[in-house]
Amino acid sequence: MSKSKILPALAAALMFGVSVLPQASLACTRTVYVGEDNTVITGRNMDWMEEMQTDLWVFPRGMTRSGNAGPGSPEWTSKYGSVIASGYNTASADGMNEKGLVANMLYLAESDYGKGSGRQPLVIGLWAQYVLDNFASVAETVDGLKKADFQIVAPKLPNGSAASLHLSVSDPSGDSAIFEYVDGKLVVHHSKDYKVMTNSPVFDQQLALNTYWSKIGGNAFLPGTVSAADRFVRASFLLDAATKKLDKNFINSVPGKNYANQAVAQSLSIMRGVSVPLGISTPGQPNIASTLWRTAADQTNLVYFFDSATTPNTFWVDFADLDFSEGAEPKKLAIAGGHYYSGNAAEHFEAATPFEFMSAEGQK
Repeated sequence: MSKSKILPALAAALMFGVSVLPQASLACTRTVYVGEDNTVITGRNMDWMEEMQTDLWVFPRGMTRSGNAGPGSPEWTSKYGSVIASGYNTASADGMNEKGLVANMLYLAESDYGKGSGRQPLVIGLWAQYVLDNFASVAETVDGLKKADFQIVAPKLPNGSAASLHLSVSDPSGDSAIFEYVDGKLVVHHSKDYKVMTNSPVFDQQLALNTYWSKIGGNAFLPGTVSAADRFVRASFLLDAATKKLDKNFINSVPGKNYANQAVAQSLSIMRGVSVPLGISTPGQPNIASTLWRTAADQTNLVYFFDSATTPNTFWVDFADLDFSEGAEPKKLAIAGGHYYSGNAAEHFEAATPFEFMSAEGQK
């Protein structure tokens, strides 16, 4: 079969495969924007079927943790402080540490973590936090997770849904990696080229789909559904097409941070372009996950932006105004329950007892 026929055939097969999965119901999108001056912004949409009771937390250095999965679970003390967005206040769903390393947890229906491997068991709600606590770069993360190759233990989420997830990381150099467990084995995709991630199918198949659509060209036609595969293609096109340099026609920001603020705005524009509107439904799919919130992590200037789909403001947290030192108090910024903020919200964090991460003892 000629190459010109292979790509359409592959795309058709993959599209059929993903069309029968419930991936429109459980969704998320992540992008890595790299500007001409090497400003790096990681954007992320959190799509879910219900309110996740998300709050923001500041975790300082020196916090002791356990893998929460029974005997043999790893134990560690955090090397780096971080700001995270919680899921149900039982897991770290998204966040950035003080070195500018970003970790994002996204749904992947095909995840298979295996069982009875003899590896150190780590509950999935701590996977991203382990990365933020221990590593300063993507390269360190890839090396560390390959060596550990945890036995991920994934109990059901509080709403009864399976905790079927994969993990993305990025750093201030623009480096990127995606970690998936397929057929019980860790699969790592590591490259600065891997700037977009969604959900099903597994990442290598999403790359094949995107290759097909890139041949068609986004100016001619783009797939427009809320499915993960379609969002991957649209996000890839928008990310490539977005300007990567300061446009003086659109400056409306703080002196000295003109480009960084424009880059954040660009990233959020892309994320809104692949968002799922609140409350939509289609025949046969009454529980489509809507975009609940978005984040944009400025990894160059260490500023974490939060954009709720249900409030009128995008606010941010400037790491320069936080205390990550060992012995500092963990702090919480309440978002669940309709709280919202304007501008730099660092001063609104309040000392709080950290939430208890989900436990999976006895579920290996």
